[in-house]
Amino acid sequence: MVQQISVKELFLKLKAGEPVYLLDVRTPAEHETAALPGSTLIPLSELTERADEVAPGEGALIVAYCHHGVRSLSAAAILEKLGHERVASLQGGIDAWSIHIDESVPRY
Repeated sequence: MVQQISVKELFLKLKAGEPVYLLDVRTPAEHETAALPGSTLIPLSELTERADEVAPGEGALIVAYCHHGVRSLSAAAILEKLGHERVASLQGGIDAWSIHIDESVPRY
């Protein structure tokens, strides 16, 4: 079962300087509209073919995110099947981040 992380939990991890690898699995157009700083864009439709590009640092938690948290669940499941052990899906996606953490992130 795929682990999920709330936007508040993610915010606290980032604030504390914990190692987190942010993986945006939305489309390039969505990424241009709004993205979490420092995130890597690999659209879900390309993830299996580009999985070798997912390179979290030592001990980093991979946090996959999308618009509302649906595609990121699939992405996290794919990454787990490919052998990544520390993977989570961002509950509510970037939309929840905008609502609860940083309203300067555009909603769409």
